Amino acid sequence: MSGILVVAEQRRGELRPVSLELVSAAASFASTEKRTGDAATTVTVAILAQDPAAFVPALSVAGVDEIVTVTVAAREFDPDTFESALGALIDARRPDLVLTAHSVDSFGYAAALAAGRGCGFATDVFKFERIDGALVATRGGYGQKVNVEIDFPGRATVLLALRANVWKPPETPAAPHLAGPRITDFAVPAPPCRTVGGEFVEIAAGDDVDMTTAEFILAIGRGVGEEAKIAQFRALADAVGATLGCSRPLADAGWLPKSRQVGQSGKTASACKLYIAMGVSGAIQHLAGMKHVSTIVAVNSDAEASIFGVAKYGIVGDIFEIAAELRRHF
Repeated sequence: MSGILVVAEQRRGELRPVSLELVSAAASFASTEKRTGDAATTVTVAILAQDPAAFVPALSVAGVDEIVTVTVAAREFDPDTFESALGALIDARRPDLVLTAHSVDSFGYAAALAAGRGCGFATDVFKFERIDGALVATRGGYGQKVNVEIDFPGRATVLLALRANVWKPPETPAAPHLAGPRITDFAVPAPPCRTVGGEFVEIAAGDDVDMTTAEFILAIGRGVGEEAKIAQFRALADAVGATLGCSRPLADAGWLPKSRQVGQSGKTASACKLYIAMGVSGAIQHLAGMKHVSTIVAVNSDAEASIFGVAKYGIVGDIFEIAAELRRHF
């Protein structure tokens, strides 16, 4: 292994938190490689923006050896720009491993980039390691019922899209006594533009609940069955001092506002310390928003539900009976 290329993400001039999670994943893997004898493994972070230099301080964290700034014309994310620029960077640097986020942005370019350059490719990866000398990535399969290990024989470069909220971001900057990461500029030609960016529109706040700041969340899922039964869980959440959240099916049905949706296409429970999931199966999209919480309590009638795989405490039972029993004590 000679090099790892991390693709940072930014939106509206702010570095997305997942970028530093990718750095942690890369640094951890590089450290393992060095311990097994490959001292040449380096971690390079690429940032694409109109003013990429503005992101250098935030990316100058422990574990980063080099930051490559790539100036592009697009103000916001553009898939053609990313595919073209990163393709040129991969051609020039020939990294063994490329890490990007399993995100809405990477959905637009990662597969095409990997196919166009004959890279090994896997999405939604939550673990990667070297087994008997071969790189092996792990992701969920069959509705998260099993873990699937994928290897990439004969591929000089492997591109992995990593699941968010799995690796903890670095907490410290680069050591002050060191020079910090090397800063390099990489010039790329502007690709033909097939889209024109309009105004950025935030999702309506709904009932103005900010799930990202809630420290105690009571989340309900498809198991509630019908909209009329939500009132029981709203009363329970109010009684115990929790913020009521939900999985995507309930938000899509309009039973609760989108602002209360936790998951990949909703909000991440960034500040949450206690997460109670009732009637939530644990689909991958929901886990992306809460798997990192230190204390997760899952209540589900299905003993095989995926949510139990990430829960610290699990209760197999009827969510309505358990909610009613809890309500009697508050």
